[in-house]
Amino acid sequence: MARRRRHLGAINAWPGYVDALSSLLMVVTFVLLVFILGQEFLSATIAQKERSLDSLRQDLTKLSQMLSLSEGKVQTLNKTSQEQKQLIATLNTTLDEKQRALTAMEEHSHVVEGAQLGSIAALSSQVAELTHQLQAIAAALEIEKKNEADKDAQLAALGQKLNIALANKVNQLQRYRSVFFGRLRDLLKNQPGIEIVGDRFVFRSEVLFPSGSAELTPAGRREILTLAHTFREVAATIPADIPWILRVDGHADRQPIHSTSTSNWELSAARAITVVKTLILNGVDAHHIAATAFSNYQPLDHGSSAEALARNRRIEFRLTDR
Repeated sequence: MARRRRHLGAINAWPGYVDALSSLLMVVTFVLLVFILGQEFLSATIAQKERSLDSLRQDLTKLSQMLSLSEGKVQTLNKTSQEQKQLIATLNTTLDEKQRALTAMEEHSHVVEGAQLGSIAALSSQVAELTHQLQAIAAALEIEKKNEADKDAQLAALGQKLNIALANKVNQLQRYRSVFFGRLRDLLKNQPGIEIVGDRFVFRSEVLFPSGSAELTPAGRREILTLAHTFREVAATIPADIPWILRVDGHADRQPIHSTSTSNWELSAARAITVVKTLILNGVDAHHIAATAFSNYQPLDHGSSAEALARNRRIEFRLTDR
């Protein structure tokens, strides 16, 4: 019976132990939880404090810098104040000196005032004399302006007379040109290869030169001799004060020359020069003649036929002013 009671007593104590351990475990768990929460809260608080300390350190640094700047400004102001005090003292000294000098000048001015009054009277007389001279100069300038206007009018009249004289010379040259062309027209009329274009006598190159050559043919030389004779007769009647010239223009067609050393420029120039030399050798004054070349750039006929090309290969004579 006693064994049974002991056995029952042992069985009843075990649940108590379990309850006690469970309670203890819950307490420990709660304590750990409280400890962990406390740690987290403490860590957050410490971090916040650290940030606050960093901010305070930055503020302290800024305040230190501002303090340094303020101390520098204070030193500068102290230095400036000292300099200003010295400047004030210097200015006071200078003011005293100026005051003494002013007093001396006032005393001296009373002495020289009488002499200055005499000088002022003399200056007034000089001013009056200068005024009179200026009036005389102004009158002379007016006369000079009038003379300039008269000269301008005379120059305008001379210019008009010169224009009229030039027009007369041009008209005279036009008359001699008409005489020259009239005589040539009578001499050369009905000859093939010769025509009049505007104010120019036009000789086709075939009339004067062989193909591709700058040497005159015998027939071409006779034509130039006839031209030279007529031109000498007309030139003898032209007054010496008319600035005239006989221009000999060489022209070529647009076909290239099959030569490595000659171009249309050179051929047209050489033909014009040959004609000029022949005219000079036959009595034409070299001072009143010129040779020019146009290559193929001034055609009479823009066509491409054989007849058009032949018209463009030519020598032109023009009596004109220089």
